[in-house]
Amino acid sequence: MPRWLPRAMVLGLALYACFQLGSWAFHALIGLLVNILIAFFIALAIEPAVGRMAARGMRRGLATFLVFFAVLAGAVGFTVLLGSMLAGQIIEIVEDFPRYLDSLIHWINHTFDTELSRVEVQDSLLRSDWLQKYVQDSATGVLDVSATVLGGLFRLLTIFLFSFYFAADGPRLRRALCSVLPPARQAEVLRAWEIAVDKTGGYIYSRGLMALVSGAAHYVLLELLGVPYAPALAVWVGLVSQFLPTIGTYLAGALPMLIAFTENPWYAVWVLGFVVVYQQFENYVLQPKLTARTVDIHPAVAFGSVIAGTALLGAVGALIAIPAVATLQAFLGAYVRRYDVAEDPRMHGHRRHGEAVMARVQRMQRALRTKVERDALQRERGARVPDPRQEEDRG
Repeated sequence: MPRWLPRAMVLGLALYACFQLGSWAFHALIGLLVNILIAFFIALAIEPAVGRMAARGMRRGLATFLVFFAVLAGAVGFTVLLGSMLAGQIIEIVEDFPRYLDSLIHWINHTFDTELSRVEVQDSLLRSDWLQKYVQDSATGVLDVSATVLGGLFRLLTIFLFSFYFAADGPRLRRALCSVLPPARQAEVLRAWEIAVDKTGGYIYSRGLMALVSGAAHYVLLELLGVPYAPALAVWVGLVSQFLPTIGTYLAGALPMLIAFTENPWYAVWVLGFVVVYQQFENYVLQPKLTARTVDIHPAVAFGSVIAGTALLGAVGALIAIPAVATLQAFLGAYVRRYDVAEDPRMHGHRRHGEAVMARVQRMQRALRTKVERDALQRERGARVPDPRQEEDRG
C-alpha cells in the first residue's frame, strides 16, 4: 500500500464528515438564517430615515428606536381598528343570518316548488356529521394554534432585534466587514451596500406612494356606496395590495366586497368591478411612472422574481424578491460593460428593404449552380444530358 493512500482516505473521510456536519447545521439553522435575511432588508429599508436623523445630531440607537416605534404603533393601531371592524361585521352577519336563510329558502321554494322550512334546515345542519367532526377537530387543534401563535411572536421578536442591531450599528458593521478586505474590495463592498440601501428604500417609497393612491381611490368608492368603515377598508386595500405581491390585490379586495355585500349584494359587484379596473390602471399607468426613478424593473422580471422568491422562501421570498433583484440589477449595471448599439432597422423588428428579394435570388442562384454541376458530372460519366448553356446559345 502506498504511504499516501491512508492519508488520502483519512482526508476524504474528514472532508465528508465536515460536509455532513455543515449540511446538518445549515438545515437546522435555516429558520434563523431566513430571519436574519428579513432583518437585514428591514434595516436597509429604514436606513435612509435613520441616516437623516443621525445626520442632524441624534444618536443612531435613539433614531432607530423612534423609527421602529412609529412603525409598530401604526401597525398595532391598524390591526386593532381592523380587528374591531371585522369582529363587528361578523357579529352583524351572524345576527342577520336567519334573515338571509329565510330569503334563500323562500327563493328556493318559489323557484323549485319545494316546501322547505328554516327549522328543518337548521336541525339538519346541527345534526350533520361534518359539523360535529369540524367542532372536534377545532377543539383538538387549539394547542396547535397556540403553539403557532407563540412561535410567530418569537420569530417577530427575533427579526425585530436583529433589524434593530443592523440599523443602529450599521457603520460599525460596515467597518468590521471592510477591515478584513483590501482597499479596492472595500470600495466595492461600500458601493454595493449603498446600492442596496437606495433600491430597498426606493422600493418601500414607491410602494408607499401606490398604497396611498390606491387607498384614496377605494375610499372615494366606498364613501359613494355608503359602505361602513370606509377609512379602515381603504387603508387595508392600500397596504395589502401593494406589500403582498401577486395575490395581495385579490386578498385586499375580498374584505371590502364582504362588507359591501352585507349592505347590498350589488355593492359587492361594484367593488369587484372597480378593483379589476383600478388594477389595470395601476399596472399600465401608475406603477411605471412611480417606479421609473426608484425600482426600474421590467414587469416580466418582477413577476418572475416574485415566483422564484416564493418557491425558495415562501411568503418571505415574495416580499424581498423585488428589492433583491433591483439591487442585483443595479450592481451588475454598474460593473457590466456595455456598447453602443448600431443603427439597424432590424433592431426595431423591421427587415431591410429588398432583403427578402435578395435572399430569394441567392437561393435561385445556388439551385442553378447545383443543377449545372450535377449535369456536368453526369456528362463525365458518359450520360447524354443536354447542356443548358448550348441550348441558350442556340436560342
